Order: sequence, then structure tokens, then C-alpha cells
Amino acid sequence: MGLLNNKTAIITGASSGIGKAAALLFAAEGASLVLNARGHQALQEVADRIQGSGGTARIVPGDTALPDTHERLVTEAGKSFGGLDIAFSNAGTVGTMGPLADIQIADWEKTIATNLTSAFLGSRYQIPQMLKRGGGSLIFTSSFVGTSVGLPGMAAYAASKAGLMGLVKGITADYAAMGIRANALLPGGVDTAMAGNESQKEWAAGLHAMKRIAHPEEIAQAALFLASSMSSFVAGSALFADGGNAAVK
Repeated sequence: MGLLNNKTAIITGASSGIGKAAALLFAAEGASLVLNARGHQALQEVADRIQGSGGTARIVPGDTALPDTHERLVTEAGKSFGGLDIAFSNAGTVGTMGPLADIQIADWEKTIATNLTSAFLGSRYQIPQMLKRGGGSLIFTSSFVGTSVGLPGMAAYAASKAGLMGLVKGITADYAAMGIRANALLPGGVDTAMAGNESQKEWAAGLHAMKRIAHPEEIAQAALFLASSMSSFVAGSALFADGGNAAVK
């Protein structure tokens, strides 16, 4: 279909799960990609697969909690592809789990840094480059945890993911009139390594009206909608791709 022809996209957390599925789909839809994850080898394998299928991808390994990583991603987008149109801030962590009073401050800060501060840092570098092209699409992977429900032992994760909604609204207030669309994507349970073992996945499936968890490719399709011109009047929104999870709480 070529929904992303002549577009350049940054995707973080692109070596596995939702990020990998989005990278493969965005490339198939015509985007030139700059991919990020902490692990070099797995990231390179995704890029090689894209290029082997006729797509275009560059890799920038690094920790998204560090400003330098985002500066390098944006620089690579400009150097290799002339600019930036789309950024899918997908890298994240469940973090240390446990009752809130048992969470160490360092563990709290790490979860917030990975899930929320990284999104701020990415936006800070991405928005100026998008403005040079007259606008762009920012997509953030949030969660039903912290927005529609709380789950035991996940207060730090919930706070970080709920914070993304505030970031989306703030960016929208600041930049929507300039062509920047910021939206959050809220998956339910997804069949990735973060979902845990089979017993945990089965438990998670029961939370959803559809009584199953998603395939990563299903969440990537929702991200494609937010990345493409199909969502041209969608800004500041929370798109639940959660199998009816929020609807039955």
C-alpha cells in the first residue's frame, strides 16, 4: 500500500516484540528507518531482514534514557534520509515489581527514566527536526496499566505509563498547530517476552474482553495508523489496542 512512502521514522525498542513488528511493517509500507535498541546484534538482525526484503534501515544502538542516544538517532535520520517524519517511542521496561513501599528509589528512578524520561528526551530532539518538514507524528507506547487499571506490584510502571498521557497532551498543546501530532498507543497484554511465562499470559488473557492477548503485529498495525496520514486529524489521543480490556473494567 505504501502508506509511509518517502517518510523517515525512528523506532526505539526495535529489536523485539512490538518494536520489531512495527519496524518490519513500517518498512513494508515504504518508510526509511532508523532503529534503536540496547542490543546491537538483535537490532542488526532486524535491519538485515528489512534490507533483505528491499527496505532501508540504519541502526543506532544505545540506552534511550540517555540524551546522547536520541541526538545520535536524529542525526542519523538527517544524514541518511534528509530529515524526520515519524518517531515511535516504544522502548520500555516493566521494572522492579513489588508493593510501592518496598521499591527502592534507584529502581523507581530507573523505571521512570526508561519509560517516561526517554520519551521526553526523544521528543526534545525529534520535534525540531519534524518542524523543518512542516510536521510529523510522535507515537508513544503507553499501557492500560496506569490508565484504566492498577495491578499489584506495578506502581512504578503504572506511573511511568500514565505520565506519557500528560506528555502527549502537553506536546499537543504546544505543537499541534505547527503540524506535530502526538498520540499514545495503549496495548493490552501482548505476546512478547515482557508478558512472562505461559501461565502469566493465560492470566492476562482473562483480563481482556476478547479473552486473548495480542500478537505484536496487531499492535504494530495500530501504530501504523497513528504514523500515517490515515490519522491526520488525530492528536493528543489515547488509542486503546487492548482487546476490550479497558471496556470491561
